[in-house]
Amino acid sequence: MYEDMTFENIMDDMLSRVTNDVDKREGSIIYDALAPCAYKLAESYFMLNNFIDLVSGDTAVGEFLDRVVADYGITRKPATFAIRQIETSSSVSIGTEWGLNETSYIITELISMNIYKAQCEQLGSIGNTYTGQLENIDNVSGITATLTDIITAGEDAETDDNLRARFYTQIQAPSTSGNADNYKKWALEVPGVGDAKVFPLWNGNGTVKMIVVDENMAIDTTLPITVFNYIETVRPIGATVTVESPGEKLINVSASVTLDNSKTLEEVKTAFTSALSLYLREIVFKTYSVSYARIGSLLLSTSGVADYSNLLVNGETANISLSDTEIPILGTVTLSEVV
Repeated sequence: MYEDMTFENIMDDMLSRVTNDVDKREGSIIYDALAPCAYKLAESYFMLNNFIDLVSGDTAVGEFLDRVVADYGITRKPATFAIRQIETSSSVSIGTEWGLNETSYIITELISMNIYKAQCEQLGSIGNTYTGQLENIDNVSGITATLTDIITAGEDAETDDNLRARFYTQIQAPSTSGNADNYKKWALEVPGVGDAKVFPLWNGNGTVKMIVVDENMAIDTTLPITVFNYIETVRPIGATVTVESPGEKLINVSASVTLDNSKTLEEVKTAFTSALSLYLREIVFKTYSVSYARIGSLLLSTSGVADYSNLLVNGETANISLSDTEIPILGTVTLSEVV
């Protein structure tokens, strides 16, 4: 809105209001007198532009986005602690602490003999990262412990992009009376859920099926039960709800590439793999076909690639169809250089 209110434009306007019989060149008395004021005005207009962005749903970030969506009853999903399984060589006390790399875990519950439930003491997805031999923090001697399964995955705080998408979903598709939009809204309220697809009446009257993915548009097998438990507390009476993870459709890509000598083959592969992964995430629950042409376009637009040939997607030169309960998952990427 105020893009034209730069220091130069403000100075020109101010100097234009000074009579021409006065020296207005840079370094003159009048120029040096007006310049600090023009600078501060330009700074204020720049900040005002930012302030406008911070109160709009499409441009607000961080705490300002939180305040925008709060007017619609939406709050950012907080980070959560990972719940892990620990197996020990002998019995240990509840409350014993164990560590592995940058994480630590406190035993909270006995599952079965020498198998315990433990909570990561660090918030977020870092609690899902490690597996292996633990170091005892409480100096319990003669007992070894191993960090094994994820019982409940830890989730990072909801990103701005996911919060904004959830905000748009709510205001563009109002949910009422337990309709499909209602079920999607409820699923998206669960920490860690990035998107959901709803199948009303999938198994007859009164039945609802949902498939859910995490915030990376990937499968998290711990999410369905968490989503199910939450929806059971908010759904209308009488509905029978099923929540599952989607099926996986591995997408394997191979091609021969001619390099332009600005990048190595390994650098090209890394960049292309990243772009392909992003494309596959973007189409989750939005389209049910992986485009052969789009993958070719991504490869050709990858820095370092002059041309390509023999492009195969799952061994074919055609689009790959997905069922309405499948999501595309990046498999292998094989690139060979044409010499």
